[in-house]
This record gives sequence, structure tokens and C-alpha cells, in this order.
Amino acid sequence: MDEKNIFVIGLDEANVPILESGPGAERFRFHRLLTVEDLQSGEVSVEDLIAKAEGVLDAFEGSVDAIVGYWDFPVSTLVPILSERYGTRSTSLESVVKCEHKYWSRLEQQKAIEECPRFGRVDLEARDPRPPEGVRFPMWLKPALAYSSELAFSVKDEEEFRTAVSRIREGIGRVGKPFDAVLERLELPPEMEGVGGQVCLAEEALSGVQVAVEGYVHQGEVTVYGVLDSIDYPDSPSFLRHQYPSALPEPVIRRLHDVSRRVMRQIGMDGATFSIEYFYDAATDEINLLEINPRHSQSHAELFTYVDGVPNHHCMISLALGEDPALPYREGPYAMAAKWYYRWFADGVVHDTPVDEEIERIEREIPGVRIDVVPEEGQRLSQLEQQDSYSFELAHIFTGGDGEEDLREKYDRCVAALNLLFDATAPGSRHEQREQREQTEPEQEMREQSG
Repeated sequence: MDEKNIFVIGLDEANVPILESGPGAERFRFHRLLTVEDLQSGEVSVEDLIAKAEGVLDAFEGSVDAIVGYWDFPVSTLVPILSERYGTRSTSLESVVKCEHKYWSRLEQQKAIEECPRFGRVDLEARDPRPPEGVRFPMWLKPALAYSSELAFSVKDEEEFRTAVSRIREGIGRVGKPFDAVLERLELPPEMEGVGGQVCLAEEALSGVQVAVEGYVHQGEVTVYGVLDSIDYPDSPSFLRHQYPSALPEPVIRRLHDVSRRVMRQIGMDGATFSIEYFYDAATDEINLLEINPRHSQSHAELFTYVDGVPNHHCMISLALGEDPALPYREGPYAMAAKWYYRWFADGVVHDTPVDEEIERIEREIPGVRIDVVPEEGQRLSQLEQQDSYSFELAHIFTGGDGEEDLREKYDRCVAALNLLFDATAPGSRHEQREQREQTEPEQEMREQSG
């Protein structure tokens, strides 16, 4: 049996065991191509990253059978660029950028669907920038491209609009400049002439419950393999958990499938995975597309393993090798699964982070649980990479269970155990964190938003 060499851009330790547990993994050798630090620290140079990656691949003595990645920019764009250079399978660079560039993506979406909000560009060069005509408060301001929800701001009036514009002006170049270098590789349509990568988008705020749709395009056919609920902390835009499978009614699920197929055909992606985020408002029965990610979500890999028996990484690898990307259905050990975000809503310095042995003990004592602690000992939370504009992640907690109550109980037990082990800020912080946790009633929030 021929062994396949699969190069994973930004391969991190958390995903190694997940990749190695997938079907047929005994046939694969996974190689790290660039580190997470290479890809996310400081101001990114796409050309330098390409050169560094080519140096590794050119020096490799075996065959380069696949180049894959499950992170956003610059990984998402490096995959097609390097795949073209080394003759491996990938979707086109243009289709990736049509997803990544939020303004271009909206232009493409409205050609195929009606399920998207009013939007427009904000002129960052103007002395007194104004909201785009026809876009009403409350709205979101965000760069055309950013890591996670970095530099994305919810604004409800002119004063908050001006403050957000100022913040975006200061930080947009870190990702916007290297994104310009990627845009130069493409022949842009007339509506994108002169837009560039350092543009700010305004779009009306959406309401309802958040939903993620995961799928792939194989030989021109769009397949949706999973729909997940994304539940926020109360009175916050920050995720509390992703939950699989979705609790939405089946007719709504079918509509999400249909919209996803239409929009991905318009984007022109093929031979790749995707993840689309939506809002569903039960009061109006409206679906609205939030954004398209030109990769599956590595955050959901454990959830698919818990419920379906195979991580969603399987689709990415199979497509890159030209094999059948289909996932099994409901063959995992649990009926439901969730990824929880254990967050802190103020800056601070982390003390007493749990060691590996302590984490392993918690995981042994609570079946169907995995814990990843995010900050390192002594790290200031505001210095963490890839955080949203409103909170900081202390840990990711994965749970599998028989239902929502079982998932919640396991999460609460993990948080209680972690609270005994690490202190996020100053004296008294554990009391504050406990208050935050007690105020979190996601099931009640879900019911309120749904009805």
C-alpha cells in the first residue's frame, strides 16, 4: 500500500491525534508545513510564507501528494497557490478569495440568493466617514478580511460608528496589506477595481439564532453534511458553544441546504470544503447569510467524531487525494456534542494554569470530554492571538452526551474543576468568573430567541 504524504499548513498539536484517528489514516503521513506562529504572529508577508513553504516542499525527498489546511487567511489562500505550484488538488484561488473578501463575497452572494443583509463600503480615507446609504443602525463594521472576529464591531449610533472606524483604521493593515498581495494575483471584475484588501464593510445587524452549515463541493456537486447551532453568551456576541446536530426544525434545515448549494455554485468552488454561518429568526422565519468560510471548521472535528464517528477533516483529506469525501451518518458514540468556549470578559494575567496531568485526570473522570487550555502561564489575555473584540478564551471544552442537559452538566463539571486550578486575573477573580458562569443560561436564551 502506497503511503501518501499530506502537508498540513499550520498543523497544530491539538489536531494531530484527530487527523491520525480518521479512516485510512494508516495510509497517510502528515507533515507540518509552516507553524501557527509563522502564519498568525505580527504582520504577515504572503510572499515570505510562500518562499518558506516552497523551501520545505522542494527539500522533501518523497512525493507531495496533498497540501491542505483548515485555518482562515493566509492558510486558505496558500493552499491553492501552493497546490497549483506542486500539482496537487485544490479549488481555485479566485473561489477562495470570493469567500474571504467580505465585500466581494457579498457582491457574489446577492447574485444567487436574497438571504443576506443590506451592506456597503465605508470610506476609511474620508475626513468624516459616514455609514453607507441605505444601511441602518444597528450595524456591524468589519474589515474586508480579519482573523476570527478581530476588529469587528457592533455599533448602534453615530458615536459608536466613529469609534469603530478609528479602531479599524489603526489595525486594518496587519491583514489588509498581505491580502492586497493576494488580490494582485487575480484578474478582478469591474466591481472590484480599486477596492483592495484594506476596505471596511458595514452591514445591518442580524437577529435570531446562529447556525453553521458545513459541506464540500466535489466534481461540481455541492453536498451539505452537517448543520450546527452556534449559541452566544447572554447579551454578548461571543460564542458560548457550537452544538451538533442543530435543533432547528427540519423545514428550516432544508432551506439552509438549498441556500448553501445556490451560493456555493455561484462562488465557483470545487474540490474543497466550506463552512457558512447564518442567522435564523424564528419570529419572522427569515434566514440571513452572515459569512462564507472557504474551509471546514477544525473547531467542529470532535463534534462530528462524537456524533457521526469520523472527524470532518476526512472530507478535506479525501478531496485533496481525489477520493470519496462522504462522511458516515450518526455512527458515533453520542447523540449530541458541543464545543464550549470558557471565556473571560476582562483583561488580566493568567496564573496557575493546569498541567497536562491535571487535564488528563478531568478527562478520565468525565467520559466524553476533551479540554484545551488556551493561554499559557503568566500570559496577559489581551496578548492572545485571534480573539474577538469583546472577550478572551480561557479554554475550549468538548463534550459528547445524550442531550443538551447531559452536555451542560459535563461542561459545568469541567469548569468547576478548572476553577480549582487556574486564576485568570487578580484576587477575587474566581468569584467574578463564578458569577459570569451562573449568569450564563444558554438554553433559556435559545428558547427566547427561537420563540
